[in-house]
Order: sequence, then structure tokens, then C-alpha cells
Amino acid sequence: MAIDSLGLPDIDKMDRLNNRLLAAMPRSATTLLKPFIRQLMLPPGFVCLDAGEPIEQIYFPVSGLISQVVSTSEGEVVETAMVGREGAVGLQSAFGQRLSFTRAMVLVGGTFYAIPAEQLRLALSEEAKALVYRYVETELAEALQLAVCNAVHAGPARLARWLLQSAHRTGSELLLLTQEQISEMLGVRRTTITLLSQELQKRGAIKYSRGKITITDRQALQAAACECYGVIAGLYRLPIIGAETDSSAAAAS
Repeated sequence: MAIDSLGLPDIDKMDRLNNRLLAAMPRSATTLLKPFIRQLMLPPGFVCLDAGEPIEQIYFPVSGLISQVVSTSEGEVVETAMVGREGAVGLQSAFGQRLSFTRAMVLVGGTFYAIPAEQLRLALSEEAKALVYRYVETELAEALQLAVCNAVHAGPARLARWLLQSAHRTGSELLLLTQEQISEMLGVRRTTITLLSQELQKRGAIKYSRGKITITDRQALQAAACECYGVIAGLYRLPIIGAETDSSAAAAS
């Protein structure tokens, strides 16, 4: 279950910068939203949004990672997007009441901001709506790139790309993830993930122990990754999701 913190940090201070999209919002919007923002500690497995259900809350990761997945009739799940400190889930509801197309669940536990969708709609100026629209467009571009990646790139390159994305979006080289979780997100067997992880470990790119992956050589991991990592990283560079400012630059680092 979600755990409310004892007090919300002042979003005008550094904690606000830990979510890049929130930091890029016009100050007028964040001022209006401040009374309605909850800071939550969410554990792995927490379902933020479920497919087919109305979007009531929008979640902005600060230190954790949310995975958006689609389920088959046989219960298999495949990741369609991951969201970390660069963005939020449920933002399509900024343009009116919407249903979620995917299940959005916490993959890496951590700190998140939750904002009622209705309050976000009321607070957004035209400038802020344009920012949200650009972010939603960028998410779509990422989904299209991932479709290509999953179709044509080999397992080791896809795993390396996925680990790099996860580290970048959580802001940590240490990922508390099991091989089973990763296999579900990439849509491959767990035994395959075991073999791929061993290969990356032999290259010195990562160190793996049960439920924990540490990136030990980022350059080696980037060398093993497919081109999609660079393409997707480029999608989220400014000015695509907002004008360059001191706060957004700090949040992106």
C-alpha cells in the first residue's frame, strides 16, 4: 500500500527538481497544484493505474520507476513504456476524463508525487498544456521506437538498452530488480535473462546478485546496447519537452 510522508517538501526547493517534468511546469501551475500534491512511498507491485479504468490520479516518479504493461488473455504481460523522474503516468487525463490503456505498476519502489487528475486539469495554463502535450507526443515516439527494437534487435542489446534506461530514469546505478521482473518487461524467458545477464557480467558491464543489478561500467553497457537507447534518450532532451531553464537542466542531470 502507499504510505504518505509526514510532510511534503517545499516544491520550490531541490526536491521539486527530482521530477524533470514537474520542474519544467510554469511556476503558476505548481503554485496552484501545491495544496493537492501528496508525496508517497510506493512499493514494487503497487498498481497506479489499471487498464480500462478512469484515471483519477497522476503519478510523478521522484526516485522510483513505473512500468506500463499490456496483459494477454493468458496472463502474460509485456512492457510498453517505463516512466521515471523524467515524466509521469496518466497525463492524457490533463485534456479531459480518460481511461487508462495500460496497467501502470511500480517496478522499482521509491518516492512519487500524486496529483488528482481533476486538479491538474484546472491548474494547467495553455503554456503548461502545451508542455504536457509535447511530453505525451514524446512518449508515443518512444513506444514506436520500442516496437522496432523488440522486433529487430537481439536479446543482449535489448537488455543493455533496458538497464541503461532504468538507471537513467531512477537516477541510480543500483537497480533492485529480479530476473523474473526483467523477463516479464522484455517478454522473454527468465532463463534467457539469466544467460544474457551472465554475458553482460562477463564483459564487466554489470554485477548481478539475487534481486540486485549494479551497473559497473556504463561505457561497456552502452557499447552492448542497441541504437535505440541513444534514440530514446534524444527524444527526452530539450527542447522537445520544454524550454531550457536552470531548473529543468538541473532535473535532467
